[in-house]
Amino acid sequence: MPIEFMEIDGKYLEGGGQILRNALSFSCILRTPVRIVNIRANRPNPGLSNQHLFGLNLLVQITDAQVNGNYIKSTEVEFNPNKIKAGKYFVNTQTAASISLVLQCALPVLSFAGAQSELELIGGTNVGMAPQVDFMTEVLRPNLEQFGVSFDFDLMTRGYYPRGGGRCKVHIPPVRCLNPISLTDFGNIQEVTGWCFVAGRLPADLAKSMKISAEQELSVLRGSHQCQLEAYKESPEVARDNGSGVVLKATTNTNCTIGSSSLGEKKVDAQELGAKAGRDLAQLLSHQICVDSYVQDQLILYMALAKGQSKILTTPLTNHTRTAIYVAEKMCGARFTEQKLNENQVLLTCIGIGYVSEK
Repeated sequence: MPIEFMEIDGKYLEGGGQILRNALSFSCILRTPVRIVNIRANRPNPGLSNQHLFGLNLLVQITDAQVNGNYIKSTEVEFNPNKIKAGKYFVNTQTAASISLVLQCALPVLSFAGAQSELELIGGTNVGMAPQVDFMTEVLRPNLEQFGVSFDFDLMTRGYYPRGGGRCKVHIPPVRCLNPISLTDFGNIQEVTGWCFVAGRLPADLAKSMKISAEQELSVLRGSHQCQLEAYKESPEVARDNGSGVVLKATTNTNCTIGSSSLGEKKVDAQELGAKAGRDLAQLLSHQICVDSYVQDQLILYMALAKGQSKILTTPLTNHTRTAIYVAEKMCGARFTEQKLNENQVLLTCIGIGYVSEK
């Protein structure tokens, strides 16, 4: 019999790589053949780029999937997965393609593999248009742990644009099902921590400048919380190329973890780099946001698969999040409702499908 593919329109709203990643992850977990058309249609260079192709081919390995269209610049992919296999997997992008984005599509799949898996990734750890790996471990991971999902992350070397070469190992323990979450009570800030770093030929003083400007922005916050930011230069063994960045996070006494980050670019001075991250976090905390806008879209898949009702108090929904909701509702039947509380806060509720792994 011919395969019946569920069709996902890759040009919906945000029209980027996230539609592809989420659709493929759902396809693997639910064993649903999927056809994604108009891939990255809203991007300057449509179709599959390196990082999307590596993520796709990794999922082909993990599920022994039948696939058509897995080549650079392809705008249509047909993907028919088999059973998820736990194991050791290795991906070398040979570029600065984002390790975080490859992990983003593989993590939920390997979480349902039935046994622990190991993923070794080589590529970009701190690159533009993607979460820095530090944000994934320090901010996203505590939020995922509320669902029962986690991962151990061992960073050996950092990889910056354009050469990449960052290397990490990720260990992913299995889960059978996901807990619903409720992140709606901001509570009180316990502490604010952060990391301001430079690498390569960049002087350590730049990291100190980032730290000072971030602290100045955060000083507007009131309360007894401690602000502990570190400024440092990466050793040559960890990072050989030029790079810089800031990752900040705040935790509250009600288990909220909220973050902000900024990545060094040409023509952006260190002071503004730190100030931006500090300003962004200070604004989130002053509005008592429980889930920041960068984590928001990454929780949609997990909310959809969890058993029962999940709720998050977050910022106005981003196009990334609305896109993720489109994919989730179409592929698994979960239902999301959005309640705007004021101009800064949205209560997002999901009735998840209660997926349980076969293992």
